[in-house]
Amino acid sequence: MSYPNYGPSYYGPPPQTHPNGTTILVLGILSLVVCAILGPFAWSMGTKALREIDQSGYVYENRGMVSAGRVCGIVSTCLMLAVIGLYLIMFVVFGGAALLGGFDD
Repeated sequence: MSYPNYGPSYYGPPPQTHPNGTTILVLGILSLVVCAILGPFAWSMGTKALREIDQSGYVYENRGMVSAGRVCGIVSTCLMLAVIGLYLIMFVVFGGAALLGGFDD
């Protein structure tokens, strides 16, 4: 049995998928788990994709994936910068003491 064709729906076009949504989410998760240097890339790609989604006027079904990948990238970037800052502080404190002869026995 076939259904009659009533024409297009009254709800507008069907939701679309942003082409970089999965890539942004994967980069964000990998930046937290494997390699923190991927965090800034996920952050910038996620911001660009969200800007494209907002300006397009269409409904995208993977906006949550893009947002999650962006947030993972932001968290990973902040953690990476904190670790780099701690390394620099330790280098200045312990490296300076070693250069000045502070650890002589």
